[in-house]
Parts: sequence; C-alpha cells; structure tokens
Amino acid sequence: MCVTALYTAATGMQALSTKIDVIANNIANADTPGFKAARANFQDLLYQLRTQPGVQTSAESYTALPTEIGLGVALSNTQTIFKQGSAIQTGEPLDIMIQGDGFFQVELPGGAIGYTRAGNFVRNATGELVLGNSFGYRLKDSPTIPEEVPRDRIGVSSDGRITATMADGTTQELGQLQLVRLVNPSGMLQRGANIFTATQASGEPIEGLPGENGLGLLQSAQLEQSTTEAVGELVELIKAQRVFQMNSQTIQAADQSLQVVASLRR
Repeated sequence: MCVTALYTAATGMQALSTKIDVIANNIANADTPGFKAARANFQDLLYQLRTQPGVQTSAESYTALPTEIGLGVALSNTQTIFKQGSAIQTGEPLDIMIQGDGFFQVELPGGAIGYTRAGNFVRNATGELVLGNSFGYRLKDSPTIPEEVPRDRIGVSSDGRITATMADGTTQELGQLQLVRLVNPSGMLQRGANIFTATQASGEPIEGLPGENGLGLLQSAQLEQSTTEAVGELVELIKAQRVFQMNSQTIQAADQSLQVVASLRR
C-alpha cells in the first residue's frame, strides 16, 4: 500500500534529521578539549506479516518465505564514543591530560559529583584547582597551592602528585590527584560544559590513583583534543543528506501513485 510507504519514508526522514543534529553537535565541538563525539543508533520498526512461512499449500509443499512489509526506522539511542583523543602541547602546567581510561572528579552545585576528561584547570582565589570553564567547578579533594608559588614552578607527575618548588629551592608535595573509571561510560548523562554524571546504566564509579586499577596516567602541560574527526563527520553528513533526499523522493512517488489510484475511481 502506498500509504504504508508514506509513513515508512516519513520515519526515515525523522530519524535522519536526528542523525544530522548529532553530527552538527560533533562538528561544532571539534575544538572543545576533552569532547567525546557521539553517534545516532537506529532500529527497524515492527513488520506487517501478511503471509506466514511454512504454511501448507498442498499435500507435499509449504511456503518457504514469509511476506513481511517493514514500517520504517526509529532512533534507538545516541551513543557517546569514549576513545582516546590526541594530545596538544599547551605549556601550562595545570593543563592535565589523561592518557588512558579515567575521569577527573569535580564538585557540582548541590554536592553532586561530575566527571570530565577536560583537564584545563586553573587556581581560584584560595589556591584550589577549578575547571577552566564558565562554571569553575572545583576539583574534588583539590590541594591548595600557595599563592606565592608561580605557575611555572608547579609540577604534576604521571601518578597525579602535585608538587611546588618553593623560593628556597626545595620541592614540596601538595597532594595527589585521583581518577575514577566506570564500567559503561557511555551510560552516563551529559550535563554540558564537558561534564558527565553517573547513572544506574554506567555503574558505580571506581576510584583510584593514576596508573592503578586500570586507570590511565597523567600528562602535564597537555590537553586531550576532541575526538571529532572532521572528515568522517562530513562524509556521514553527506550520506545522511542523500538518504534524506531519497526518502523525500519516496514520499513523492507514493503520493503520485495515490493520485493515480484516486483518478481511476472517477
């Protein structure tokens, strides 16, 4: 039935519109530190079963194939892909990159904990480390860096130890950063500002020191770049546009067929 084709093509256009939205967000965040690109996943809808397979047609024969008419496609979910982003040298000692698995923990309003891969930290007025975004979320269990210590005398080791070289030349350890990992990081919710929060689907966070319990190591004076691959996203965008156009042409063809059927009744 041409009416079925109209509905099926419409579901395809709606699904592809969502895919284009996801691609647009990936491309827009191509320069966002620690950003993880996402993809839209789809699933086919229920089928109209018009004839069953294996139906007896004579004393010695049965139908080998069914007659099924698909009803289109639907968005099943959007999946964030947590692969490692490339490194960029910044020269800022408080720019910290995680090489491997893990997230930094930051304190959100109301006492909740957020997780981020963006390691662009700065000192606030009290010497604590805060995330260098528009909200300035405080790093959980942040050490206090004395105000007399210039930034070029702050060091961060691969296992998260934060040290400061004092005026007399001695080195003082101020604290050690901890990371967390989750069994299913794609199950977290995105809160914006490079922040994720845990859910039942992501599992409970597993805390530990960098380099232990499957957690990655830290690299100071570097930032993890966005995982958006511009060329790949543009290819997917072109494919989505072409398939969207084909679905619109299917609607036009079905509409023309219905017009022909309607004219036969006159």
